[in-house]
Amino acid sequence: MASVTEEKLNLTENAVKVLEKRYLKRDKDGNCVESPADMFRRVADSIASGDLKFGKSESEVKELSDRFYKTITQRFFMPNSPTLMNAGRELGQLAACFVLPVEDSLEGIFETVKNTALIHKSGGGTGFSFSRLRPKNSVVKSTMGVSSGPVSFMEVFNAATEAVKQGGTRRGANMGILRVDHPDILEFINCKSDNNKLNNFNISVAITDKFMEAYINGTDYDLINPYDGQVSGRMSAKKVFDMIVDGAWRNGEPGIIFIDTMNYDNPTPQIGAIESTNPCGEVPLLPFEACNLGSINLGLMVDDVDGKAVINWDRLADTTRTAIRFLDNVIAINNYPLPQISEMVQNNRKIGLGVMGWADMLMKMGISYSSEEGTRLGAQVMEFIDYVSKCESIELSKERGRFKNFAGSIYEQENYLYNKYKGKSAGKISDEQWLELDREIKKYGIRNATTTCIAPTGTISMIAASSGGIEPLFGLVFSRLIMDGTEMLEINPIFKDYMQSHGLYSEEIMSKIAQEGTIAHIESIPENVKKIFVTAHDVTPYWHVKMQAAFQLHTDNAVSKTVNFVESATREDIEEAYILAYKNHLKGITVYRNNSRQFQPMNLDDKKKSEKTSVETKEETVEDYNPTGEIKEVKCPECGTKIQMAEGCFICPNCGYSGCA
Repeated sequence: MASVTEEKLNLTENAVKVLEKRYLKRDKDGNCVESPADMFRRVADSIASGDLKFGKSESEVKELSDRFYKTITQRFFMPNSPTLMNAGRELGQLAACFVLPVEDSLEGIFETVKNTALIHKSGGGTGFSFSRLRPKNSVVKSTMGVSSGPVSFMEVFNAATEAVKQGGTRRGANMGILRVDHPDILEFINCKSDNNKLNNFNISVAITDKFMEAYINGTDYDLINPYDGQVSGRMSAKKVFDMIVDGAWRNGEPGIIFIDTMNYDNPTPQIGAIESTNPCGEVPLLPFEACNLGSINLGLMVDDVDGKAVINWDRLADTTRTAIRFLDNVIAINNYPLPQISEMVQNNRKIGLGVMGWADMLMKMGISYSSEEGTRLGAQVMEFIDYVSKCESIELSKERGRFKNFAGSIYEQENYLYNKYKGKSAGKISDEQWLELDREIKKYGIRNATTTCIAPTGTISMIAASSGGIEPLFGLVFSRLIMDGTEMLEINPIFKDYMQSHGLYSEEIMSKIAQEGTIAHIESIPENVKKIFVTAHDVTPYWHVKMQAAFQLHTDNAVSKTVNFVESATREDIEEAYILAYKNHLKGITVYRNNSRQFQPMNLDDKKKSEKTSVETKEETVEDYNPTGEIKEVKCPECGTKIQMAEGCFICPNCGYSGCA
């Protein structure tokens, strides 16, 4: 493999290791046969070639490829992992996740099981709503037998996923959703209380506005039989809500999504209602839709001007326009695993441009994550990205045509964007600018039914050397064992520069921070520094939710984020976060109480399970995990850093090893 120097691409040593381990092409013997530069050029060339379908010349395609290559290698923008892995390669499947329908018939259910296997074989994850299935013990007229209910069929999907996984392919992740008004909701809420069941599923309850109103008012609510649409009973909303909260407190399952809020923003209601999301919950999708995602590195959108950190809005605009064009081209060249998916994606052309490096931007600008100033800036940044992304999508519509399901979409409503954002400006885009955008859409249409989504960044944030998504940091300093057994400190570069420039740096303090996990209780560090350089557990749940809400307002899809709780948090604390999320119009919320959920062994591939590791967790290793017990600290099987829950998934904050991929 050609050697690429760190200086040439400005990649960190860790980024190169991540690329070599997970992304670069290999020969049949497992040897890397491309460099990081080769990979980025492969991706840029492949995605730019989509312009040939729209009448562009070879020279124009080459120019666009150079533009894509420059933006990615500067680390201003990164597409999602499947695009980096598969663009320009035989598989050609560039989407991370899909949603499939689950019909209320045996034939329909097993057709979906088959399609799920095909998607998992291609490396994708799947989301399902089981809400159409008739409840347990319902009479099936064709056989005069009785239905076994949604949860039993989820076990069929889980077993199929396990079988495909055992076949040696990348593990498929699933999201299982059930409406809160389904008669089997109590069984669903409890279906993952046994840690040995449904291990290939994340589960979420689809909460309705009617349910939340009943809960807030202390009343019962109706259960609806999906088979005939009739009320089949009533239940205490408080009882059900308390069960959901208890599950979240115990192990983070089930999550919740606010299904009505998602459908208020459904861009194509004439095609159908949103029923489910992708496995991480940030992309509400119609059946047979797919995720087409990428993220802007906000930490690199900040310049030093006369000793003051300021946002380079021109660079952010240029990066946004390039990213939107890139993501629309992904749709043009993607090799989808099912023809129904190809058709639906082509008709709606949903893309999701998100962000990473938010914590980096705040630290560079000296702004606390837990502050009104921080949430206000977050709203401004996302408002700007949302606006520019739609401007570029309109330009694409002029060149290539509007998305096919435009007729009947929300964009045909009179002054849709103006009415949605009127009086809610965060300070970057005026009401008049949104109104002008509505006029442009009426005249030219828009290319993409959605343009924005804040998805998990996981390993792509490692490649970009940025903080993940809109999460605060999980640690300022990490202790890592290297080959000869010595300890090496990994220090956040922004923090290190600040500490050195302010005369606060010492190896002794850095070692202490690595042990503490935070600077909150280190007396020698000034209070103003502690406010700027916070970690996830320094941020109260209130500010976690408020920050998510700041970004959600101008995000078409949803926001992947974890609201972190300390281990001593109560059920009442989680209840308050849920109510706050609802009142702040979030589309979903993921909570995690520290040490409440085990890192499932099925999330380690067969090789990892068979290899003997020297990485220990107190007195236990990952391999020694006891499914009936509770491990207080699980370390990454690859680098030894403590596994964290962030962006809705277990992940190593040092090397990017993830339990979701």
